[in-house]
Amino acid sequence: MRWNPADDRFAETIHAQLGSDVLRPIAERYLEEPRGRFVGQPGLLALPRTVDEVSALVRMAAEAGVPVVPYGGGTGLVGGQVVPDGPTPLIISLERMTAIRAVYPTENILIAEAGAILADVQAAADDADRLFPLALAAQGSCRIGGNLATNAGGVNVLRYGNARDLCLGLEVVLPSGEIWHGLSRLRKDNTGYDLRNLLIGSEGTLGIITAAALKLFPRPNSVGTAMFQVASPEAAIDLLSLSRDQVGEGISSFELIHRQGLDFLSETLPEVRQPFASPAEWNVLVELGLSAGQNPSDMLEAIFVAAEERGLVSDAVIAQSEAQRSELWAVRERIPEANRLIGSVSSHDISVPISRIPEFIRRAADVVAGQGPFRVNCFGHLGDGNLHYNVFPPGGKDKADFVEQRGAVKRAVHDLVNEFGGSVSAEHGIGRLKTEDLERYSDPVRLQVMRDIKAALDPHGIMNPGVVLAR
Repeated sequence: MRWNPADDRFAETIHAQLGSDVLRPIAERYLEEPRGRFVGQPGLLALPRTVDEVSALVRMAAEAGVPVVPYGGGTGLVGGQVVPDGPTPLIISLERMTAIRAVYPTENILIAEAGAILADVQAAADDADRLFPLALAAQGSCRIGGNLATNAGGVNVLRYGNARDLCLGLEVVLPSGEIWHGLSRLRKDNTGYDLRNLLIGSEGTLGIITAAALKLFPRPNSVGTAMFQVASPEAAIDLLSLSRDQVGEGISSFELIHRQGLDFLSETLPEVRQPFASPAEWNVLVELGLSAGQNPSDMLEAIFVAAEERGLVSDAVIAQSEAQRSELWAVRERIPEANRLIGSVSSHDISVPISRIPEFIRRAADVVAGQGPFRVNCFGHLGDGNLHYNVFPPGGKDKADFVEQRGAVKRAVHDLVNEFGGSVSAEHGIGRLKTEDLERYSDPVRLQVMRDIKAALDPHGIMNPGVVLAR
């Protein structure tokens, strides 16, 4: 398909149909992504106010053959929010569509427009004495439409699932400009193909999510948080099993933290208070959310005693206040910031079957060592098998010294992930960064079905071209 640029002539078409208030000057932030791997082209920036305006914009783009880039909070880590080459695009940002349209506490449902910031969705649920459990480091700036478009994960997937599991219905503008009015509040509906799940995780390549019906949950009556020093990744998995036996579904988060991440914090963010004077090689951050009548501190202490008897843990810090809980979470949540300050050679958002994580970590250390004298910070959501396996230059060196090795390191790690039956994208999506990985590791039939779906829904290929599927 030969696309046309979003130029002055196309801008005149938009002005004629929607007035002068929709198009805005493009600030640099719309052309950037957090890791600096891609730089977007300055085409046109549209800030629609309603789903009808989104529909009109997409319809005009389809008729003119202009590529469209849906834009949420710009926090994605795989380059799906920018177009670095080809004809200049129409960027459609939903930042003016932020309304919480309705809350149904008795149904545990909230309907939000796609531009609503995740933290504001959480707050709206809280106002109704409910919980919206999607929780990410970027929740103060990411938007719910982007969360759904990338099927975001976060720290509560173990208990509540990914963004996909937290959505009942969608309102979507399709590549033709037609609006799919799918804001269903039904929890059981077997009337044909599940378009909701097709659109969630499609990264703006099949349409633009403009609103969503989201699942809410009762707020836990009490919350308990602890950091455990564990003997090994195997011990961490045994601790997870032991904790589930004692608490059941009360475990909200179960995060694995390697000492390298703590060392990076000490080096770059010394103001972050760490719980142990002598960090262990491996640590686990556990959070419980319990119902009335249950004491989380007692539960965590019982877990520690049982785990210590089995040789799984050597020490623990159990938060005794909200301030202490925040301090423990700050350790986990600021590790990515420390990583950025150190500068990685190659970062990997991967998942492998939980029982094989210890073996993977051992094998991966050898694989990385074969590439050079690198440091590895392995951390992540152990309870759902998602590891952030990031490779860094040796101490005293800079990532710029190893740019030529980035591809080889990434390929070596991803080859091993594939050997273990894992995924090279656990929660960040494919974007532009991993299109080659998708082609290399996907089942050929699955990949062809994806291409067929794309061709059927977006025959002119205008929706986020080059994202997920290579051009």
